Amino acid sequence: MKTVGESLRHHLHALKSGIPRSTFESNQLIIQSSKHGLLRQARHLFDQMPERNVFSWNAIISAYVKARNLEEAETLFSNSEWKDTVTYNSMLSGYVSADGYERKAMDLFIHMRSEDGVVRADEFTLTTMLNLSAKLSQASYGKQLHSLMAKSGNDVSGFAVSSLIDMYSKCRCFSDARTVFDGCGSEIDLVAVNAMVAACCRVGEMDLALGLLWRETELNDAVTWNTVISGFVQTGCETDALKLSVRMMECGFRWNEHTFASVLSACSGLKCLKLGKAVHARVLIENVSSNPYVTSGIVDVYCKCGHMKNAELAYAHVAKGMGNVFAITSMIVGYSTQGSMAEARRLFDSLVDKSSVAWTALFSGYLKSEQYEGLFELVREFIATEASACDALMLINFLRACAIQATIDPGKQIHAYTLRFSMKAGKKLISAMVDMYSKCGNITYAENLFREASNEDTVLYNIMIAGYAHHGHEGEAFRLFEQMLERGMRPDPATFVAVLSACRHAGLVETGERYFASMTKDYSVEPEIDHYVCMTDLYGRANQLDKAVTFLKNVPVELDAAIWGVFMHACKLNRNVELALRAEQKLLEIDPGNGARYVQLANVYASEGRWSEMGRVRKNMRVKEAKKHAGCSWVHLENNVHVFTSGDTSHLRSEDISAILACLTKEVHYRRHIIKTA
Repeated sequence: MKTVGESLRHHLHALKSGIPRSTFESNQLIIQSSKHGLLRQARHLFDQMPERNVFSWNAIISAYVKARNLEEAETLFSNSEWKDTVTYNSMLSGYVSADGYERKAMDLFIHMRSEDGVVRADEFTLTTMLNLSAKLSQASYGKQLHSLMAKSGNDVSGFAVSSLIDMYSKCRCFSDARTVFDGCGSEIDLVAVNAMVAACCRVGEMDLALGLLWRETELNDAVTWNTVISGFVQTGCETDALKLSVRMMECGFRWNEHTFASVLSACSGLKCLKLGKAVHARVLIENVSSNPYVTSGIVDVYCKCGHMKNAELAYAHVAKGMGNVFAITSMIVGYSTQGSMAEARRLFDSLVDKSSVAWTALFSGYLKSEQYEGLFELVREFIATEASACDALMLINFLRACAIQATIDPGKQIHAYTLRFSMKAGKKLISAMVDMYSKCGNITYAENLFREASNEDTVLYNIMIAGYAHHGHEGEAFRLFEQMLERGMRPDPATFVAVLSACRHAGLVETGERYFASMTKDYSVEPEIDHYVCMTDLYGRANQLDKAVTFLKNVPVELDAAIWGVFMHACKLNRNVELALRAEQKLLEIDPGNGARYVQLANVYASEGRWSEMGRVRKNMRVKEAKKHAGCSWVHLENNVHVFTSGDTSHLRSEDISAILACLTKEVHYRRHIIKTA
């Protein structure tokens, strides 16, 4: 048997010697050359052929399609002297499998249909177009193809049935997919079963998928088992997935790379380190660690379980081999979760093609660790380098950071970014933008977005009510609450936190009491700590400390540091040192290591001139070694975040800033002196 190289050399020698080769032999050489990746040699053979037939054209066009060189395939297709169904099918499959060629696939199919009588669409043609319908989620077009298949008798084979099931399920028409499957009757083959099982898993119909698995066990193969196991993992039923993987072995099916990947994903979801280690050992025994999904699954298990040392060792083993991007992404997620942002950023920068998972992990990590400067820098990098629209979760995380820092300019940039890319803003993204504008001080922008929102829900109303409360628009907050009720929305605990906040900011004691009572009476919402904090603060601000004391005595849950802290603040406002003394013991028992509590108590005594008591508290703070976090401020200026911490002089322009501050302080003192002497 001659090798491809020997055949090519023999052919070239024959050409030089003037010995003609038959068209059949040349066609076979073209096919063999393209199969072995020798596209340039295949094209040379094609160009040297004195005579070509339809098989010649089909062979070279198919070679370019498989090499994903659709431009050259198009040129050959246009110049082809011979075209049959295979020629059209080759181009259609190339268009459908590539991104950005969907319109060309549709046009070519329409042209093919217009040539009916010369070139006929067969089962492969129609199933290829079904794949396009699934890709575009165009159920109406898929149904037209189904009708055409039924008329032409191309809907009876297992391949056709599986393609129809796949199309309907991906177009969110599960009932139609089930109708197709049920219509097969007793003539069900393995391909159709697997397609239906995948459709069930896609929509979370796991009981039906499991029923198909057990209905005719002789039809099952490893694909069937793996599909159901993966379906359980994707629907959050990791324990069921693990049980089924054990049953798979008991039924005589060996685990493959797909099984291991799903089982490892289940271990990650359960954060079960012991089981993850056992599966890792099994991977090494079965010698499947070269699969990128399996190796990244191992790394992911250790990362999710918080064992970064094990994850690093597993990753080091991967890096010596191929260093796949899946494992790197898992490490980025792991480091970000642990707050090790320097390591996460180092790995992130090593990626050539950065996935949305990697971007989102880094965004979340910076946000969780409150490293906002790194977060804003990452956003600027994304906007500058990524051509595609940003993942909505990343934008939501970034908007949360803007809201926390009350930094409106970057938030506006993200808003503009969504408009530029014509992104469909879902409920969560709109809510995040409204929240950002509200907390950044621009209640007007928040109002405009709220009014334009088409998907109003309880969360969005809660954010807007809270926004009105914080901006002193209590009347608007109450009006919006009533509007919410009129539209049939049921208030939740967060709704009443927002409403009670409006009451405490305005000092409306009776209104607050009425809303607090209606929580359980009218809406069956049980009060939580945040509601008790609001009411305690409301009484304190209204100089009704006696009501606050009575209220706290009747609170049915254990009082935490937040409530006692608010109560102590109320004592300070009402200049009641005796009650502050009673709160002191409770507060310091609950939160002894928080220096802020000691400072708060010391300030109460200082406001009344009780310096000995203040000294005692300060001394107690030193004995307990309680730490108070230094005050910290952020200023967003010229696309940079400037961080200022109390007592820190590390800023590059700290001397200039101190000089300006000294000038301002001097000016303030001067103006005060002028006012006093006037």
